[in-house]
Amino acid sequence: MRPFAVIAVLFALCALAPQARAETPPTACTLAPVPGETRELTSGGRTRSYRLFVPAAVAGRAQLPLVLDLHGSGGNAAGQAKTSGMEALAAREGFAVASLQAEDARWNVPVTNGRADDVQYVSDVIDHVAARTCIDPARVHATGFSGGGRMSSLLGCRLNHRIASIAPVGGLRWTGPCPGRAVPVLTVHGLADTTNPYEGHGDRGAEWVESVPEALAGWASHNRCEPKLMQQDPPWPAHIVRYAGCASGAEVRLLRIDGMGHVWPRAEIDATHEIWQFFKTHPLQ
Repeated sequence: MRPFAVIAVLFALCALAPQARAETPPTACTLAPVPGETRELTSGGRTRSYRLFVPAAVAGRAQLPLVLDLHGSGGNAAGQAKTSGMEALAAREGFAVASLQAEDARWNVPVTNGRADDVQYVSDVIDHVAARTCIDPARVHATGFSGGGRMSSLLGCRLNHRIASIAPVGGLRWTGPCPGRAVPVLTVHGLADTTNPYEGHGDRGAEWVESVPEALAGWASHNRCEPKLMQQDPPWPAHIVRYAGCASGAEVRLLRIDGMGHVWPRAEIDATHEIWQFFKTHPLQ
């Protein structure tokens, strides 16, 4: 082959080879930490808000997990952040927290026409955070207390293409039938809860009818778990009740606490720590 022909072939091969270049990180990944501030957005034509916390130690350095923390009925985002202590844990563990705010302090669950579409609001919050902070879309999780627990249950059903796992405290509901994937579920509930009784009751309309075991069984069926319910009694106040052998490893687990009322436990057990440990092992699949 003539020299000029060889050179031409080499140039052609180089043109076909992948070109190495420095990747520019997403704009959101370069932003500063957020020490817990209220942000506004428009969702469904309504002005809504949420509180965002991004730890200084990890802001802009990697795609962070995002925990959505939902207050109970009559509460607010700042109060839930204080109750759960999720922001303090996030500072140590390196994840972002969005504490969400219900319209008129009550989540629209069970869903009622004419009220705010809170499922759409949560989806919009995820987008709003993602545009401003570097989050991992495969590690977005939802937790909440009481009414916020009912709402996080609804998110696991209707937004499970975006929510990796859920962990309601004092508020697990089965809101199915649900489309889509199996969803890992952790719930914490006290046997002495008189607001949302463990055994359920019908005098609060549709808000709290079924028992916690019935709600747990609903999720286990959706996740195609083995029917046998397993129980462990470790040397601490919480009894672990769970369904195993679930599709895609989407276990359904209850921490049942004797003598505990309608609270977010920090003394009997550290619910916040247990929830984060659960979230860490259940990314979106």
